[in-house]
Amino acid sequence: MAKELNEDEKQLAADMMARARAAMAEIEDWSQKDLDRLSQAIAWYAGNEKTFTRLAQQGVDESGIGDREGRPAKRFKIHMVLRDVLRTPSTGAVEVDEAKGLVKYAKPAGVIASLIPMTNPAMTPPVTGVSSVNARNAIIFSPHPRTAQTTWEMTEVMRAACRAVGAPEDLFQAIRKPSIPLTQHLMEIADLTLATGGKPMVKAAYSSGKPAYGVGAGNSSIVIDETADLDIAAANTRTSKTSDFGSGCSADGNIIIQKSVYADMVKALEAEGGYLCSEEEKQMLEAAMWDEKGNRTFPTIACRPQQTAKVAGFEIPEDRKFLMVENQGQIGPEHKFCKEKLTTLMALYHFETFDDALDTVSQIYAVGGKGHSCGIYSHNDENIDRLARLAPVSRMMVRQPQSKANAGAWTNGMPMTSSLGCGIWGGNITNENVTMKHMMNYTWVSRPIAEDRPSEEELFGEFFGTDVI
Repeated sequence: MAKELNEDEKQLAADMMARARAAMAEIEDWSQKDLDRLSQAIAWYAGNEKTFTRLAQQGVDESGIGDREGRPAKRFKIHMVLRDVLRTPSTGAVEVDEAKGLVKYAKPAGVIASLIPMTNPAMTPPVTGVSSVNARNAIIFSPHPRTAQTTWEMTEVMRAACRAVGAPEDLFQAIRKPSIPLTQHLMEIADLTLATGGKPMVKAAYSSGKPAYGVGAGNSSIVIDETADLDIAAANTRTSKTSDFGSGCSADGNIIIQKSVYADMVKALEAEGGYLCSEEEKQMLEAAMWDEKGNRTFPTIACRPQQTAKVAGFEIPEDRKFLMVENQGQIGPEHKFCKEKLTTLMALYHFETFDDALDTVSQIYAVGGKGHSCGIYSHNDENIDRLARLAPVSRMMVRQPQSKANAGAWTNGMPMTSSLGCGIWGGNITNENVTMKHMMNYTWVSRPIAEDRPSEEELFGEFFGTDVI
C-alpha cells in the first residue's frame, strides 16, 4: 500500500515554506551588486576544491554509483554558472527595446522546489542555488533518499555562505528525511518545481498542479563521417563515455561511423581504452544489464566496465575504460543496446552514405532519447547542416564530447546548467538549458511608439485583391 503524507510531514513542509518566504522578503530590495556578491559567496563556499571534493566523493560513497576520482571535477560547473549569472541582470529593468518602446523588469519566481537526483547530490544544489538566489528566490531541496545526507550537508555549506554575507540562511533548506508523499506535497505548495532526474520524478512534477521545468531521457547518438579527425573523435568519445562512469544523460551511447573509416575508428577507440565485446559477451551483457521487465539493473549502472563485465560473467583487462558492442541493424523497442545505457558502454553502427546515417539516427530516436542531444564529428558543413535539420534533439554538439559540452563548457556558448530541457519531443516545456532566466517572472512595460502598420499590399503580397471563395 502506498505511503500517505502524515501530519508531521505536512507541518514540516508548511514550516519550511513559511521560513523560505520570510527569507525572500529580507532580500526583496537587495541591489544587483548585493545579489551578485551573495552568488559569489555560495559558489566559493560550495565550489572550492576542498569542500566540493569531500562532498562529491561522499555522494559516490552514499549512492554506490559513479566515479569517486572523477566526480570532484564537476565543481567547475558551479564556476561556469557563476560566470553566466554575473553577466545577466536579475533585478529591476533588465532589458530595454527603445524602438518598440518596451522595458522588461525581472521579479522573483517565488519559492522553488528542487528535486535532486542521486547522481549529483553535491553538484545540483549549488548549480541551481547560485542562479535561484540571484533572482531573489528561496529554494527547498528534496533529495533522493539514497543520497539525502550529501545533499543535506551541501545545503548546510550554502547556508553558511548566506550567513557570511548577511543573507538569511533560509534561502536554502533541504528535507532531511525525504519521502515520495512529502516531495509531492512540496511541489504542490511551492511556486515552481525544478525536476532534475528520472522519468517518474518529472512526471510527478508535471502532475503537481504548479509550474515545473522537467528534463527528458538521454540517448546521445554521435555521427562520425570520413572527414573527421578520428583520434580527436575517439578521445572525446572516451571522455564523454567515461565521465562519472557514464551516469550522465549526455554520455555518448550510440556511435554511428562511416563504413570507409569504421575499422580505423574502432582501432582509435581501442587505443583510448575501449574493449570490443564478442557476440557471446554482448548477449551476456544484455542479460545482466536489463531485467525481465526491461529496466536497467542497479549493479551495472555508472560503474567501471570491469564490474559490468564481471556481473555479466566474463572478465576484461584492467586497463580497459569502456565497453563496445556492435549493434548494426539492431534498432527497435526489442533491441536493448539502442537505448540509453547509463554506464561505460557504447553501441557501434556503420553507414555507407550520409542518407544512411540520417536514417539510423531517426530509427534510434524513435526508440528513445527524443529531445535531448546528438553530436557529429565532421568537417563537412553540409553534413552538419543536414543532421541539424533532421535530428529531433534540443542541442547538437559539433566535434565536442557530449557530456562535457551539452550543459555548457568554457569552450562553447551553451548556458551552463544541470537541467537540460528536451522540449515537446521530451515532454518538457522548454528546449533550452534551464538557467536563471527560467527562475524569474517578468513585467513588460510598454510605451506608445509611432504607428507600425504595413499596408495591406505589403502584408498580403501576391494574394492581395485576388478573388476568393
